[in-house]
Amino acid sequence: MKLASVNLGVLRSGKWAGSLGRTGIDKRPAEGRVHMGRLGVEGDVIVDVENHGGLDQAVYAYAREDAAWWADELDRAVDPGAFGENLSTVGLDVNGALIGERWAIGEAVFEVCSVRIPCRTFSGFWDVPDLIKRFTQRAVPGAYLRVVQEGTVGAGDAITIVERPAEHDLTVGELFRAMTIEPELLPKVLTAPAVPVEIREKAARRVG
Repeated sequence: MKLASVNLGVLRSGKWAGSLGRTGIDKRPAEGRVHMGRLGVEGDVIVDVENHGGLDQAVYAYAREDAAWWADELDRAVDPGAFGENLSTVGLDVNGALIGERWAIGEAVFEVCSVRIPCRTFSGFWDVPDLIKRFTQRAVPGAYLRVVQEGTVGAGDAITIVERPAEHDLTVGELFRAMTIEPELLPKVLTAPAVPVEIREKAARRVG
C-alpha cells in the first residue's frame, strides 16, 4: 500500500464552478514532499471554505483502482487528482476502511472520518451531466481524513494501517450509502464516534 501521488489544486473558474464561479477541484500531482496540516494541505487551493477543508475534511483520499473503474466506464483517462483528491493511493481499500481507522504515511498520521458527497461542481468539472447520480449509485466515494499528526508526505510513501477501532465496523462505503441511497444503515452511523458531529446529528434526526 502506497501513495501514487500527492495532488494540489489549481484555481479554475467558469459557469460550471458552482455559485462562487471559482473552484480548486482541479488537483494535479505535486513534486517533492508536501506538508499535511491540521486544517489542510500546504499549497492546496480551497475556494469554497464553507463546504471544504477544516479539521474533518483536511485531506481527501481516493484509490487509483477505483479511478480505473471510472476510466473504463467513461472510456477516457482519469488522472491522479481528477476526483479532487489530495492523496491518490495504490493497494489500499479506501472504501472498505473503518471510520476512525488511522493511517501512517511519511511523517504524518491520518484518521478516516468522513465521505465525499458529489456536487454540481464535480459534475461540471468532468463535463458529465449525470455524474452525481452515477457517482452516488457506484458508492465508492473515497475518504476524508483528519490529520492526527502533522508532517510531510510524498509519492511512493508506504501506507500503514496503525489503528482500527474495535467498537464498531462502519466502513467508508457504508457511511456514504447511509447518507445517500441506503437510509436503513443510518443507525450504524451512530455507532462510530469518529463520525463528524454534523453528520452524526443529521443521522440521529433522520433515525428519529
